[in-house]
Amino acid sequence: MFTSTEEENRRLLRARDALDRDFAQPLDVPAVAALAYMSPAHFIRRFSRLFGEPPHRYLQRRRIERACAMLRDTRVTVTEVCFAVGFNSLGTFSRTFTAIIGRSPSQYRQDAVPQPVPGCFTRAWSRPSSFG
Repeated sequence: MFTSTEEENRRLLRARDALDRDFAQPLDVPAVAALAYMSPAHFIRRFSRLFGEPPHRYLQRRRIERACAMLRDTRVTVTEVCFAVGFNSLGTFSRTFTAIIGRSPSQYRQDAVPQPVPGCFTRAWSRPSSFG
């Protein structure tokens, strides 16, 4: 038997898993909030409190994380990466990428050097932690 807080956290984790799974799709807060059985406004408040950032920012960070992997591991163009991770505008993608990573996508690709370590360490090292 779960307490009401545990049950709410489980529903929020389910919603976060949906954001992770469908990261390239446009963010539909009412639909994601429905997965957690909450109103959109309550969902945003509870998500922010539990995970430390609002759903929109979380989704942007996840998209940029995926973009970093694509820029590092593939030869597709920056524009193709932009659309593959769910951005609709190259300008918005570049601005968001630079705000989170501190370098433009092209600079990131030039500086990215394959690491001779296991992939799990590379992902942990290259995961953006916040906007600040």
